[in-house]
Amino acid sequence: MKAKDIERISKALGDPNRIQILEDVKKHGWRQCADICDMMNLAQPSVSHHIKQLIDAGLLISDKEGRSIKYAIDKEVFDNYLKFINSFTI
Repeated sequence: MKAKDIERISKALGDPNRIQILEDVKKHGWRQCADICDMMNLAQPSVSHHIKQLIDAGLLISDKEGRSIKYAIDKEVFDNYLKFINSFTI
């Protein structure tokens, strides 16, 4: 994992709304934006912005299903990030 990837992921994880989105997606597997909006009680543009940041960081993957898009956690990226973080364990 490159330093730029670590930086991008760390920045994305620095927002409590994004953490909440990730927790919800983890709990349910796949989630649509509307589901996340309902759960967070945030406007769709705000949720879309946070989802975009998580996708750009590589933490979420998307799958188009008809007219809607659903999101899931990219487990490989998370695993690599955790390996990097764990490498600092003393």
